[in-house]
Amino acid sequence: MTGTATMTDYETIEVQTVDRVRTITMNRPEVYNALNDKLTYELQDAMKRAGRDNDVRVVILTGAGKAFCSGQDLGDLKHKYVPGYVPHLGEDLRKRYNPVVKRIRQMPKPVIAAVNGVAAGAGLSFALACDIRIASQRASFIEVFINVGLIPDSGSTFTLPRLVGMAKAMELCFTGDKVSAEEALRIGLVNKVVPADDLIEETRKLAGKLAALPPRGIALTKRLINQSYDNDFDAQLEAEAFAQETAALTQDHYEGVVAFIEKRKPQFKGD
Repeated sequence: MTGTATMTDYETIEVQTVDRVRTITMNRPEVYNALNDKLTYELQDAMKRAGRDNDVRVVILTGAGKAFCSGQDLGDLKHKYVPGYVPHLGEDLRKRYNPVVKRIRQMPKPVIAAVNGVAAGAGLSFALACDIRIASQRASFIEVFINVGLIPDSGSTFTLPRLVGMAKAMELCFTGDKVSAEEALRIGLVNKVVPADDLIEETRKLAGKLAALPPRGIALTKRLINQSYDNDFDAQLEAEAFAQETAALTQDHYEGVVAFIEKRKPQFKGD
């Protein structure tokens, strides 16, 4: 592969860019990529950089080792949870977790979760926030919050019912039951399940396909689909008309039409 660049100024994640595809790997395999302060803040920064980098067209989020992400690192809480301790988890969400899922959803680029192992708690929420999820056959998905007396957070109560329906979302959140990769595919939680050894290759193949498409068209489409949850039908029609007017003025649109007429493959440059 060509066009490879690696960023090394992080401690808990690895970042690599190959052919306009940026892969962000959560890298605390010894604790199943559990989320401590450092990891959440580095994810925020990495997602912000990916969104602003014009040389990046697609982002892949994955985990090192056996897990995608096991959620909050409960080991960090041992010294806090003593008699008299009063947790303020709402503020923790606002500072650490919510900015990550917001950057994923608001980024004008596709974000693909390559789920290599367990995705639990906020780790599952991060995967759900992505636009597409490809799972290893070894992957599993767990809304574990109820097991510690908490509610699903980091966007799960928004994204999960939209993917699997309200009744199934209620069941998974109430019970905290583990969902296998095959079951996740059946209920619409993931887009595709592949052999574990093929996960990154298959994810990069899809990412490469998306990276070759018109980035402005992709960005406008992502925005419209996200807006559709809040708009009524007439408002969505108007939003489509506005976005289509914008897309039609790009050089990529002209290139696509001319390439079709000339019966050749278009070369989209992002203009």
